[in-house]
Amino acid sequence: MTRIKLCGLGRKEDIICANSLLPDYIGFVFAKGSRRYVDAPKAAELKAVCDDRIKTAGVFVDADEDYIISLVRDGIIDTVQLHGSEDDDCIRRLRSLGVREIIKAFKIASAEDIEKARRSAADYVLLDSGCGGGEVFDWELIGQIDRPYFLAGGLNCENVANAIERLAPYAVDVSSGIETDGVKDTDKMRMFVTRARNAATLG
Repeated sequence: MTRIKLCGLGRKEDIICANSLLPDYIGFVFAKGSRRYVDAPKAAELKAVCDDRIKTAGVFVDADEDYIISLVRDGIIDTVQLHGSEDDDCIRRLRSLGVREIIKAFKIASAEDIEKARRSAADYVLLDSGCGGGEVFDWELIGQIDRPYFLAGGLNCENVANAIERLAPYAVDVSSGIETDGVKDTDKMRMFVTRARNAATLG
């Protein structure tokens, strides 16, 4: 069954809603350039009220490896999601230092990008438009990728069921698609999870 990740959560009410929905993952964004940025103390506060059955992913862009490791060792995040120029050597170092699950994001604009994702040393890859503004990339490029992947980029309540039925990804990852005026919308969160689960069950 396709997993669900709700990303970019930053308020206690976001976590409370997520706890009622029990997605497989939620995401904290540690990239300072993002409007969804949270620092370590805030993430720790949110983690403290998060249901233990939900994995917390930390989203990073070329972050200091020691900082990433500290968040894992402090129990603030369970999964590391890399969105920068991090290479396979970085992934192997993080794994050797105790990171149990690593997701590497790839901006998909060509079949060559899919091939790069296919070869990644990460546990999972995330296929994205790379725009961060809710844009969908050409799903035809995915082809017959032979490894589990997170599908991101432009997913929302209207298209998530079609995405799951058509592509059967390992997971769907949403952020802007569950927001209204840049803030997480609990109604959209509920609708997204419901439609994703229904589609996954039918599939």
